[in-house]
Amino acid sequence: MKAARLVEIGSPLVIEEVADPSPGPRDAVVKVEFEGICRTDWHTWVGDWSWIGLAPALPITMGHELAGTVVAVGDSVSSVNVGDRVAVPFHEACGRCSYCRAGRSNLCDALEFLGMTHDGGYAEYVNVLNADLNCVPLPDAVPFDAAAALGCRFMTAWHALQHQASLRAGEWVAVHGVGGIGLSAVQIGVALGAGVVAVDIDERKLKAAREQGAAATVNARDGDVVEAVKEATGGGAHVSLGGLGTASLVNAALMSLRKGGRLVQVGLTSKEEQGIVGIPLDELIEAELTIVGSVGNPHVHLPALLEVVGAGRLDPAGLVTERIALDGAQGVLERMTGFDTIGFAVIDRF
Repeated sequence: MKAARLVEIGSPLVIEEVADPSPGPRDAVVKVEFEGICRTDWHTWVGDWSWIGLAPALPITMGHELAGTVVAVGDSVSSVNVGDRVAVPFHEACGRCSYCRAGRSNLCDALEFLGMTHDGGYAEYVNVLNADLNCVPLPDAVPFDAAAALGCRFMTAWHALQHQASLRAGEWVAVHGVGGIGLSAVQIGVALGAGVVAVDIDERKLKAAREQGAAATVNARDGDVVEAVKEATGGGAHVSLGGLGTASLVNAALMSLRKGGRLVQVGLTSKEEQGIVGIPLDELIEAELTIVGSVGNPHVHLPALLEVVGAGRLDPAGLVTERIALDGAQGVLERMTGFDTIGFAVIDRF
């Protein structure tokens, strides 16, 4: 099969013929129908996140936003069959540790990461570990492109707003950074009945946010972000979503909250911060603010999200702006270096 392989950090991906995967006893091989190109892939390509243990052994096939059709299963697989249409959470869980048993599989003690700890979806076929848990059946009403589009960024935004921030109808949410997660959060926030303010430095992304229903947008290049958000929301957002982990963005996201507000942070840091950002501690205390982290989306919540998508109340496929062949992945990664992508790019030809 053909695969796009990361052979050397920062060097162009290599398109090469590799052996088709064979499933282990508890695994399934999935024919990839759609595969998203996520900013996490960019971080992998440039060698970020080694400080949190995310440094793949090379060479590796990247990619973790995928949906497809099961073509082979291991002898011990009981609930997944050849021909099943499936979505695959990027964080493959074990199903046995205390976190998995508590419904928090995104925090699994034996977590595997498609395209990071083993070969992912920039290929015709992918081996999915622990298939009975990590191959999630797709409802007939959910097409493959929608399932791939929600495979990381969209489901991460869903978990962040729906579960971690407990966003309620009638509240204001300020989305800081309108990349893939941020644009997903705009759509989700609107669907949940919240007023959405989108913050970015790119007018094209702010335009995309307005098209997804944002009530107001703020260009961070034009002045004081905190004051602009407070003016748009009548005193500050109830919830801020941090789509990037840059120090200035985290500070603005916190300071633009009203008293009692919640920051849900989903964006990891990059080489400049290496995991450490300062916070306005006095404001945190005096305004009784809350900071909560959010990663991925527990498996137990994925069927409900798929049901909402199937019913047409959310439209992750509507965020897809580029459909490319496998050999186009490198160009998308290069444009991500300058934050020059809008919406989602997906591979649909392998």
